[in-house]
Amino acid sequence: MGSETQQQGDWTPRTVLSTLPHPIEENSSSPVPFFHLLERLKTTKREGWRRFGLDHAESISDHMYRMSIITMLAPPSLSSKLNIAHCTKMALIHDMAESLVGDITPVDTSVSKAEKARREAATMDYIESTLLRGVPGGALSGGEIRRIFQEYEDNETLEAQFVHDVDKVELLLQMVEYEREHGKDLSEFSHVASRITLPEVKEWAEAIMKERRNNSTSTV
Repeated sequence: MGSETQQQGDWTPRTVLSTLPHPIEENSSSPVPFFHLLERLKTTKREGWRRFGLDHAESISDHMYRMSIITMLAPPSLSSKLNIAHCTKMALIHDMAESLVGDITPVDTSVSKAEKARREAATMDYIESTLLRGVPGGALSGGEIRRIFQEYEDNETLEAQFVHDVDKVELLLQMVEYEREHGKDLSEFSHVASRITLPEVKEWAEAIMKERRNNSTSTV
């Protein structure tokens, strides 16, 4: 156990960066190196689906894109209490660390939850201090990106709780869609519906699960 902890503790953003065929320029005054890092979110697949043979499933950025659209469609009873623009930013940022960490799922026991959190925090620190610190202007600074990521992780604000719920809704949508498209039983993921906290988002989840049950009945 000690050797495994030591091995996990050896991980840094640079251990991943050193393996890339095209090095990312650091401490630049241009955001272009950061833009190149984001490309990895487009090409890194969500691991949960790959265990079911869906090797060409959605990427991390696919997931975050639909989440961002969902945040903008919060019903009035909820949107009146939320900073929706902030929620949309959070949806686009919350998995950004996976550009270097990768998509580590709960069933992956090779990396502990604490180690996953450490790696993600280290990646966001790297983005803030090395890729974006010298970039002037813009509507979103490296520091703000880092703060929004941490707000999501802490899950104490209403905005963070909403985006966590949206994350689960997007998963449920994708589960139903992959079941319809590929004829697979992905019920392993359905439990996330019970972990949604806000009533308005629960209604969305209930509608999705009802649709799933109707789909199942119609194919019998």
